[in-house]
Amino acid sequence: MMWIFLLSDTFIFSIFLVSYMTVRMSTTVPWPNSSEVFALTMFGAHIPLILIAIMTFVLITSSGTMAMAVKFGYEKRKVPTFLLLVTTAFLGATFVGMQAFEWTKLIVDEGVRPWSNPMGAPQFGAAFFMITGFHGTHVSFGVLFLIITAVKVARGDLDKETPGFMTGRKNRYEIVETMGLYWHFVDLVWVFIFAFFYLW
Repeated sequence: MMWIFLLSDTFIFSIFLVSYMTVRMSTTVPWPNSSEVFALTMFGAHIPLILIAIMTFVLITSSGTMAMAVKFGYEKRKVPTFLLLVTTAFLGATFVGMQAFEWTKLIVDEGVRPWSNPMGAPQFGAAFFMITGFHGTHVSFGVLFLIITAVKVARGDLDKETPGFMTGRKNRYEIVETMGLYWHFVDLVWVFIFAFFYLW
């Protein structure tokens, strides 16, 4: 079922990105320069896309910790599986926190809204908030489910096949792999968002 969900989600994200590219290429008003819009001033220097680069690094790193959690899950090693799931959730929450900072900066400091944009094409705000908001929602739900999975691993629910939400077959850690599929998908989608929205 996770594969079916991810396939349907792929269509949704694809529609969002194609719509964004269509709007960007068809607008007659200049599109804001991403390097300037998403720049931060650090140590007296104006550094373009530094926050986005850090966010991308954090999310890609979380993909590595998730892959290791799946490996240890299949080896039925509860402690490293639990720790890696919690680490992945922490990295995901860090990403969402940085995204919230990015949104706050654009809304408060730059005056960007879904219906207007003082820096150029008004469609910029709608495309930005729709795409990054939808992705951020996926990451947030992923963090929640990672924590639930980590708690189940720590309590031994997967070993005993304890009845309840997100429980697999006895002594099997397939739910960890299922969460891994979801998390890797979310990371992969971010790579496309990063390439098309921030770098293009």
